[in-house]
Amino acid sequence: MRTKRSVPARPALIAALALAAAGSLLLAPGPAGADPLPVTREGSAVDDRAARAPASAARRALTADASPAAPTRSYPRRLALAPDPENPGDKSLKLGLTPYHAIAPKLNALQRLGDRVSVEVTGRSAGGHRLYLVTVTAPETTRQARAQERMRELIENAPVTAAESREITRDYKTPVFVNSNIHGNEWEGTDASLKVIEQLATAKDARTRDLLAHSRLYFNITANPDGRVAGTRANANGFDLNRDFVTASQPETRAMRQIELGTQPAVLLDLHGYVNGTLIEPTTPPHGENYEYDLFLKNTYANALGMESAVNALGYTPAKDGVQAAQIPFRDQEEGWDDWPPIFTPQYAAFHGTVAAHTVEIPLAVNNEEYDELPVPELRRRSAINTAVAGAAIRATLNHVREHRGTLITDQIEVFRRGAAGAVQVPVSPETVPGVPGIGPEDVYTTTFPRAYVIPPGGARTQRSGPAAARLVDHLLANDVRVTRATRPFRLAGRTYPRGSYVVDLHQPKRGMANALLADGRDISGKVSVMYDISGWSLGSLWGATVERVPSGSLRGAPLRPVGEAAPVAHVPAHGDLRLRLTDPREIAALNSLLRQGVLVRRAADGSAIVPASARREARTAARTHDVSFTATRQSGTAPLHRLRVAAAVTPGELFALREMGFDVTPVSTAVLNAGFDWSGADVLFVSAGLDRPDLTEPARQALDSFLDGHGLVGRGAAGAALNAAAGRLAVKPVEGNADANGVVRVRNSGGITRDAPARGFVYAPLWFTDPGPGVRVEQSYAAGNPLVSGHWRPLRDGSGGPAAAAGQASVVSGGHTVLFGTEPLFRDHPKGEFPQVARALFTVAHSASVKESG
Repeated sequence: MRTKRSVPARPALIAALALAAAGSLLLAPGPAGADPLPVTREGSAVDDRAARAPASAARRALTADASPAAPTRSYPRRLALAPDPENPGDKSLKLGLTPYHAIAPKLNALQRLGDRVSVEVTGRSAGGHRLYLVTVTAPETTRQARAQERMRELIENAPVTAAESREITRDYKTPVFVNSNIHGNEWEGTDASLKVIEQLATAKDARTRDLLAHSRLYFNITANPDGRVAGTRANANGFDLNRDFVTASQPETRAMRQIELGTQPAVLLDLHGYVNGTLIEPTTPPHGENYEYDLFLKNTYANALGMESAVNALGYTPAKDGVQAAQIPFRDQEEGWDDWPPIFTPQYAAFHGTVAAHTVEIPLAVNNEEYDELPVPELRRRSAINTAVAGAAIRATLNHVREHRGTLITDQIEVFRRGAAGAVQVPVSPETVPGVPGIGPEDVYTTTFPRAYVIPPGGARTQRSGPAAARLVDHLLANDVRVTRATRPFRLAGRTYPRGSYVVDLHQPKRGMANALLADGRDISGKVSVMYDISGWSLGSLWGATVERVPSGSLRGAPLRPVGEAAPVAHVPAHGDLRLRLTDPREIAALNSLLRQGVLVRRAADGSAIVPASARREARTAARTHDVSFTATRQSGTAPLHRLRVAAAVTPGELFALREMGFDVTPVSTAVLNAGFDWSGADVLFVSAGLDRPDLTEPARQALDSFLDGHGLVGRGAAGAALNAAAGRLAVKPVEGNADANGVVRVRNSGGITRDAPARGFVYAPLWFTDPGPGVRVEQSYAAGNPLVSGHWRPLRDGSGGPAAAAGQASVVSGGHTVLFGTEPLFRDHPKGEFPQVARALFTVAHSASVKESG
């Protein structure tokens, strides 16, 4: 029976307690066998720190992609790596760990140890560091490597045939993926991996030879070199990469995604820190409803037992070392460590055939305040223990793979078979997953897959899709979801769809990935008391494209052709002035590129942009660059639009989204303003995080107030509302909802800022506005009834702060030259269809402020 533990109401408090406990054990070690504190995922859930990333990091992330797949060739694959300049400021050095600049020489040395180790560069980080993938396996000729690739493709694309293949049973090498250091200040997984690679490269025993003859072991040495060097959780753009897998905004995430697609691992370890005792997944409820959880739980739990045994066998104790016994959340916790959203590495991997996937949290904290406050000998003692624990988890996993490779591959094949056949999921139970303790009704999460999703083309008179549809299709394809396109009109489930419609058939091997990305999701507020990170996400609802769910029907005979990329959108009419809709971030980026070139663009009454015929050449370049479509128009437009310089005290995700839309952005914060900021280089201020007016010095406060007296303000969330109140701008009362709430919500758009916006929005710590004074316009409201579509949003204990309290209330308000958002339209660069609301707000308030100044 699962151990039941109480769960505190605030996840940030849980994490703080767990980390505090880990840091204090040496001062007051608890008795052996003491219950560990309830835990949840490490780090702050709400993004509330001000962004500081340079524009160069955003440019690299927006233009970089994972390295293209190399032609199949033999193993080993020799790659001589040029050394990096020595960096005495690398934060790894204080811990006695491998600094980034020492990794390339170390990998060169490992390749020279024999014929088992190969190194590849899979791309570069946002900060420009090389990303290294090490493969350890027995040597393969080119012919043998091609055979492995052919069998890998057969497993995914023809699972019924693969299940009967004697060649796969006999010869296929089980792929294993070890991912290290995705959080930059959780260092030791890298060092453990390097030690294990060295052992594998030189070991002569029969068990190692057998393992490498029947496995390919892939090590992502440091998934986040920017953070490793800087001692930060995030990369150079300020992104937590272990929250980015649905969006894949960062080059490091795309590199990891490409590794998973290219290797198709049956087993995955994601090495983290720090939870004491060592935490080894599988997780507590809620469980991802779109994957085959019976197969996943069976294999993940079995491997967890082996890792637990290996970690405990190291002999560390609370009294002697400050190290608690390892724990398995599924068995030892009631809730608080969920695998609901596919934003985490192991949960994302499950959709690509990984049947045993684990986050492993090593025990002793050496980051954050511990890094700054503990003496170096103590930090190095802890790091040595952590490295040993991570190494034990890796070696136990490799032993499990060696002993159970047949079952692992059989179950991976079954995952793909169920998807391709449209088979019903198998709910977990003591009968379907024997040997796993504590399975109950709280663990049953399944879904009903639709027959298909249809993404119609953009316009009624043309089969040309809009930029939102094209972006969504390309993103699905990048996630290995199969997409087809209609060559002529067709009927499905009693409805006729036009030529050019995209169709996602849910009878495909990775149906779970397709449905996880496109479905609305589920309201799980009643399932668990609290969720640590996002509980609702939906590309179908939030990315701006029309996505229609088709519950049933037959695609037999439909005129559908597989596509490898979305059809180009770019189009510029040959004659007349041009109209550009501003309902997609790509269209905003195209507009900003024209404004940077000095093109005279005017705003139309419907919110679109009018470009004169004289700028047709510039428009064509913008159309090709951003893949957008201009239409011919007779409108002349009214007020001219001008290039905006935005001062932004915003989160890293918001800063990145603003730059993605082509705005010139200068990050600011309380500290930046107190140091002296030149406001003459800004046209508008956007505030959502990291700027607290009461904490400003008197000169900084006066400079801010002087700027706001003649310029526009866009605010988001509590920080934006607080500055609005302090500056005496919009007369509204902000009401904060449950700070733990998040998800996809229904909204009603009613103003120019939200014109043509989707009827869905995203919230995290939602806010709404009441008691509007004179001149306040409601641009958007939460829908009546229960506005939550998917996610987790409960009232507080006193009954306030819930979705019922928000229903019908204003979520976006404007007036004069101020706009306030209670939603999260730029959250982590994710809800692409919401981005234009912020762009319109910036242009609107800047324009209204300039009119006021000139008047």
